[in-house]
Amino acid sequence: MQHYSPAVEKVLDHMSEVRSGKLDLSWMNSNPGGWGVRATPRDERGLGLEDLNQVGTYGDVPDYGGEHGSMAPRGAEVPPNTPALGCYDINDKSLVWADNVALLYDEAVARQWSSARDIPWDKLKPLPDDLEKAMCQLCTGLTEVEFIAGDMPAKWMWHINHDFHEVKCFLATQIADEARHLEVFRKRALANGGGLLKASPGSEQLLRAIIEAPDYTTASSLMHILAEGFVLTLFRNGEMLALSEVEKKIFRLCMQDEARHVAYGTMHLKYFLEKHPERAEDIHEILRQGEEAIFGLSMEPQTSEPRAILAGGGVDHIFEGMAKLSYLYTKQVREYLHRLKVAGLDRSSRLAIPLELPS
Repeated sequence: MQHYSPAVEKVLDHMSEVRSGKLDLSWMNSNPGGWGVRATPRDERGLGLEDLNQVGTYGDVPDYGGEHGSMAPRGAEVPPNTPALGCYDINDKSLVWADNVALLYDEAVARQWSSARDIPWDKLKPLPDDLEKAMCQLCTGLTEVEFIAGDMPAKWMWHINHDFHEVKCFLATQIADEARHLEVFRKRALANGGGLLKASPGSEQLLRAIIEAPDYTTASSLMHILAEGFVLTLFRNGEMLALSEVEKKIFRLCMQDEARHVAYGTMHLKYFLEKHPERAEDIHEILRQGEEAIFGLSMEPQTSEPRAILAGGGVDHIFEGMAKLSYLYTKQVREYLHRLKVAGLDRSSRLAIPLELPS
């Protein structure tokens, strides 16, 4: 006769009781306060995550996540013997929350795109060597930096209390977005007779600051507002650098993704500072470090020169391109400062880098 562990024997005994007609069914009477709801779509886009937060108490996000430390859904009845997972140590809502996060998740899942299907790769044409090399170097740099916005959320997500599932769902879409960005820029580098060129030590300095940030909010401020903010402005001005409909479409699609990430980061910092104004100096200091790193990265030859060649229309017009990049840089900094002001942090008098490049 086969012997089983006590745990398995206990389940087998329960199965025997069920077969004899002894059903439990207590679950049918659980959570009476959460029964009888009917979520409805707010518009023609369908039933969204935000819509679920408009019914009953299901949208009541606690200031502190449940002490049970399990993955039990927020709003469900949690039995007292539910085991904790032992990993959720970000239990304070203010450390991760943004009031726009559920809406951003709904937008993210509605606007997913495919780099295989949605980019007109057949429109790529042979280019002069200097322009193809410049585009491939730009794509090398973007391939290098894009997935920090996947690695950083992945580092923190499993620490976040499951009662804040809206944040975790949104960050999961960000990871998917950044995988697609890495993929699409790598594809562009390899799709037109060129290839990957030179990696960037300056990029690694900034990426390291993000991944090693001491807590989620400082990491988010560095990544969502500073780094992704600079990239968002770059993509919004992608017409300056694009050589064909292929690059234009890539920049437009990546731009809509980056805009969500930046919007979350800005509103998260706003929520955080409203709850913890005493932490403003910590944010100032981490942003000072990030500003210095991103300035060094922006002025690296493998970053600035290919962009100038693309903006000028060729290596013979690189200095005209540099003048355009000077305008772009100032726009990046001004938009970054504006986002911080929206979040409740004024760095206009404490900016660690020039507002405008020397002429």
